[in-house]
Amino acid sequence: MADPLTLDGLTKRYGDGPSVIENLSRSFAPGTLTLLVGPNGAGKTTLLRLLSVQAYPTSGTVHYGDLDVHEQPYRYLQDVGLVHAGPELPEHLTAVELLEWILRSREQWADDEGPARIDALLDRLQLDERRSNLIGTYSSGMVQKAQVAAAFVAEPAVVLMDEPLRSLDTATTDATVDLIQSFVADGGLAIVASHQTDALTPHADERLRLGEGETGDVSVQRTA
Repeated sequence: MADPLTLDGLTKRYGDGPSVIENLSRSFAPGTLTLLVGPNGAGKTTLLRLLSVQAYPTSGTVHYGDLDVHEQPYRYLQDVGLVHAGPELPEHLTAVELLEWILRSREQWADDEGPARIDALLDRLQLDERRSNLIGTYSSGMVQKAQVAAAFVAEPAVVLMDEPLRSLDTATTDATVDLIQSFVADGGLAIVASHQTDALTPHADERLRLGEGETGDVSVQRTA
């Protein structure tokens, strides 16, 4: 079960420009899926970068339970699975090696269980026998499958996903949506930015729309 993820007065601006996120205060609860929507440039990726400690706020805080995520990022990120906005995977590893490295780094590797755990997840996402080839040789769809697998393999409490359905075929899109749905049903906390809202909206607890009106404005629409 995840802890709540709480934003208090979160603001982010770059240089002397206007705020991309302005004074955002809200809480994301365990067992929920929040869908971030809005036009390009609305701040969806910026918000996910703040929540994943890839960026620091101009002001305000993000807490995971009682933990300030920007003060103790290592402890927080042990509970987090990520899908990045771009294909930010090590090209010199295979998908299998990448997932093993994640499990080992989080002290979850067991020689008798680890390989089967990896194969089951990659089978579910239909990453075929080329899973043992270097990631640098993958198509965009295969890279995306590896990214989704990397987000879930360590059984995180929180998943933060930026366009997780990009480049996926229909079958793997369905499998990814099912993974997210099962994760939330088990008490996980999911925050997902996606333009492919038709696939995700039926499973979302709310849609957080960024970029309406003045810069940094948000609106919330309950979906359940």
